[in-house]
Amino acid sequence: MVDRTHNEVEPDPHKVAKISTRTYEQEMYRLQSELAKLQVWTKETGQRIVILFEGRDAAGKGGTIKRITEYLSPRVARIAALPAPTEREKTQWYFQRYIAHLPAAGEIVLFDRSWYNRAGVEKVMEFASPREVMRFMRQCPLFEQMLVEDGILLRKYWFSVSDKVQYERFQKRLNDPLRQWKLSPMDLQSITKWEEYSRAKDEMLVHTDTPIAPWYQVGSDSKKAARINMIHHLLSTIPYQEIPTGTIELPPRPEGYDYRRPSLTVNTYVPDHAATLEPMRRGTPPHDTED
Repeated sequence: MVDRTHNEVEPDPHKVAKISTRTYEQEMYRLQSELAKLQVWTKETGQRIVILFEGRDAAGKGGTIKRITEYLSPRVARIAALPAPTEREKTQWYFQRYIAHLPAAGEIVLFDRSWYNRAGVEKVMEFASPREVMRFMRQCPLFEQMLVEDGILLRKYWFSVSDKVQYERFQKRLNDPLRQWKLSPMDLQSITKWEEYSRAKDEMLVHTDTPIAPWYQVGSDSKKAARINMIHHLLSTIPYQEIPTGTIELPPRPEGYDYRRPSLTVNTYVPDHAATLEPMRRGTPPHDTED
């Protein structure tokens, strides 16, 4: 054990290097190009990939998922964001409803929150009893071991944001009509239960950070850096290869025959609303798309 003196200061796990927008866009383009190669490899080799996204509210999980899937086929890469369980699902084995969303051959599934709800919000908000939580802690490593032993590539990421930055992001959502839907009653209660969630996370890691299915922490006070770091790490952990697709050539367009397009009055078209808009004024700030 390292003997720390009172002069030593623990590094802040939330802090990551901030990068310029230009650097971010260039690296994101490169990483998304690699994700496209990963998609082809997954489909051609019949791999099954599961990626879990967990962490604090407003930690940047959704934005990262959006960047990963932005240019991927929904037939290959799909998002599983389950709502609250129904009355029937509450009577099932806890993992049962998640199993239905696991990938088949050639698929990638990204869980926007997962079975770890039981170790987080359900524990803190007392939606699950202490006995149910402890049963989850015992069964979860065994469940994940079965997934990995069956050939599923399982990756688990925890997005870690500081309380100050989380609060700032909540304030932005409060005043932004495009983001207000992200502020749920659970989000607001997470502000007052910061320490309870911290303790729940620490206990969860003790039981579920295993050699066969380790947790990877993502510092996310900078969303741009968090996305870059997480996607880069994901790609580095999967032994994908570029699958040659051959040369793609467009066939020549054939000569026209006797087809005549019907009159525009025959069909119903949407009004040309775009033609009524004023040109964008100079100096108008673009909408912040950080989320």
